[in-house]
Amino acid sequence: MSTDPTVLAEAAAPDAERLLADLPPTPAVWCSGLRKRYRKQTAVDDVSFTVGRGEVLGLLGPNGAGKTSVIKILLGLVRPDAGEVLLLGRPGTDPQARARVGYLPELFRYQPWLTAAEVLALHVRLAGAAVPAREQRESLALVGLTDRAGDRVGGFSKGMQQRLGLAVALVARPELVLLDEPTSALDPIGRADVRDLLLSLKERRVAVLLNSHLIGEVERVCDRVVILDKGRVAASGTLAELLGQRELRLRLDEVSAEAEARLAAAGQLTHSGDSYTVTLPADQSATMVPDLVAELVRLGVRVHAVEPARISLEERLLDILRAGTGGDR
Repeated sequence: MSTDPTVLAEAAAPDAERLLADLPPTPAVWCSGLRKRYRKQTAVDDVSFTVGRGEVLGLLGPNGAGKTSVIKILLGLVRPDAGEVLLLGRPGTDPQARARVGYLPELFRYQPWLTAAEVLALHVRLAGAAVPAREQRESLALVGLTDRAGDRVGGFSKGMQQRLGLAVALVARPELVLLDEPTSALDPIGRADVRDLLLSLKERRVAVLLNSHLIGEVERVCDRVVILDKGRVAASGTLAELLGQRELRLRLDEVSAEAEARLAAAGQLTHSGDSYTVTLPADQSATMVPDLVAELVRLGVRVHAVEPARISLEERLLDILRAGTGGDR
């Protein structure tokens, strides 16, 4: 057997390649312990999370929670006071890490004298990407601007400029896309188009970090959510984890004290008039609701309506934020 180091290295190379191929892909975003302070104001305080390949992560929180600051740190537009960032397996400080990242800022303006096609071509050149003209036209078609490619953007509405911004973020075939309020200026049809676009990116294994105040849109497209409050992570998890609780809404008459006690025993109870809401435990059995209704009937309660419902993301978000400020629901 040869002891030549070169021969040994060449023999080991295929094994090393197979080992690397078997490793799971690095997250599209990995950040740990991010901190940023502006004078006396702490904007980001010990924020850590990941975004997997092909995952859509929603970033939620009130105004001033630190969402845009986190996005700017990830992109290298703001230098953190502490913490680390990896983008697509590379350090966030490496320009190569951002070469495969698309970004739509919350506030942006394009040169009004350029056409939509010229804006796209300019950003392709700035990115140093080789994107054929045909693919650039496809990017405009993807956001519904095929017929406006030759029009100057100075005459575009806010919604059309938002669509053009999405095309710019996607034109260089990114593996990771960061979208800061991408539907803020869009009408319902435009929001539905963006929702379909995000789902198509997910199918292509493109990772998306979505910052949006439109909670309904986040609930429809996101796999996981990170909720920020006062610069810190107040909660994070899949929608199933965050929305694990279910509610039972009932309309009842002739509710005795014994029946009300039975409702309260089933879960946290609130009621107004003939409307009763019971927050059910996450580990409820399949027979809990029918057993409860049967027992209420036995106790003489007249049951007019029974509506099982999952707590909405908006309700969960408000609960988390109110808990953080010491408020009551």
